[in-house]
Amino acid sequence: MVDTFEEAGIMQISPANTAADLSGYGDFFARTAPPDTVQGPAHAGLILDDGHCRVGFLVQNEAYGNGLRDYIQEAIEAGGCEAVYGGTGEGHEFAPGDTNFSAQVSDLLAQDPDAISIIAFEETTAIVNELVSQKWDLNGTTYFVDGNLSNDYDFDPGTLEGVQGTLPGAQAEDAFREQLRAWYTENEGGELADFSYAAESYDATVLAALAAVRGGATDGATISENIKSVSGTDGGGTEVTTFEEGVAALEAGDDIHYVGKSGIGPLNDANDPTSAFIGIYEYGPDNQYSYVRQIEGKIE
Repeated sequence: MVDTFEEAGIMQISPANTAADLSGYGDFFARTAPPDTVQGPAHAGLILDDGHCRVGFLVQNEAYGNGLRDYIQEAIEAGGCEAVYGGTGEGHEFAPGDTNFSAQVSDLLAQDPDAISIIAFEETTAIVNELVSQKWDLNGTTYFVDGNLSNDYDFDPGTLEGVQGTLPGAQAEDAFREQLRAWYTENEGGELADFSYAAESYDATVLAALAAVRGGATDGATISENIKSVSGTDGGGTEVTTFEEGVAALEAGDDIHYVGKSGIGPLNDANDPTSAFIGIYEYGPDNQYSYVRQIEGKIE
């Protein structure tokens, strides 16, 4: 899809894509979410801090799953621990859309792991059901990533209690959440419950608009040529926190550094944020996750 947009001269700014192989992919792709080079070490650190050292992976076989697993495994091994199943090059990955995980779970549990990291999407429901069926205790031993951290699972109460997960992106502040809730209720007629990547989505929009103002046009090439500058890449400049402040500063002839809701650093040469937050979340007995803390990671 990135190639298709670039061929059409359309700037794409992702608030949620974290695949590391999209860093520096092209001039018409940028993002406000940190790549998995940041989430991987944070996820590994969460597992290691919990005292686990024999980690099994259940990984979806595509760029996102394999890439994130590699970064987690690298940090696990740097911490003196090991991947006992599903590691790089072992061939244990499953195909997207798989629904039967009996063999994989049996093989994994036979390796006597003390923690399991699940890197998947909708396949997570079948994986969790199989783990429960084979008597694995998920509480404090099982870890999700951004692809499967969700409040929409239909499990028996308490199934996910104690499961933790990592989610790239800042925790949306209360006042911002209220704005989002009010907008959603007015325009969609429902109640907004999930704020994943909300701050990053907002900032992607503002950065695009400020880039267009700075360049004096709204075409993709103009936004591409100016987005780094308005994010603060040039260094210095007037710090602004809203679109209105940014427009006023640009019209006054100033360089600007937009500091938005997500708290990311200026974009680098690869169009990735130079710093970003990774949130740590934990499920309660109602199978809903809640915010625990966040850590800031730097991007080289």
